[in-house]
Amino acid sequence: MTKFKKTILIDLDGVLNTYNGEYDENFIPPIKDGAKDFLQNLSANYKVNIFTTRNLLLTSKWLDENDLIQFIDDITNIKKPSYLIIDDRCINFGGNYDDLIDKINHFEVWYK
Repeated sequence: MTKFKKTILIDLDGVLNTYNGEYDENFIPPIKDGAKDFLQNLSANYKVNIFTTRNLLLTSKWLDENDLIQFIDDITNIKKPSYLIIDDRCINFGGNYDDLIDKINHFEVWYK
């Protein structure tokens, strides 16, 4: 019997690579330390989909060159429904709109 795996959608830039906000459509920054181990561990229990606004062929090549492609189930430009989304530019809703407005007004990405 095949075990059902929930899907995790992971943003490429700022999560798996060393992106620092300086976008170049023809260059994907180097892999972030620990990303391969992270994806390997995650893929044992979850389907791993990569989300990116980058060219999908360039992204696929980058994943292959960094020996990550075997852990990935899909690469997409669309934020598809998923069990969880991992992104460097997101805020978790904690149930209170006033707190959410404050989080939005004071948001900074981790690399700034």
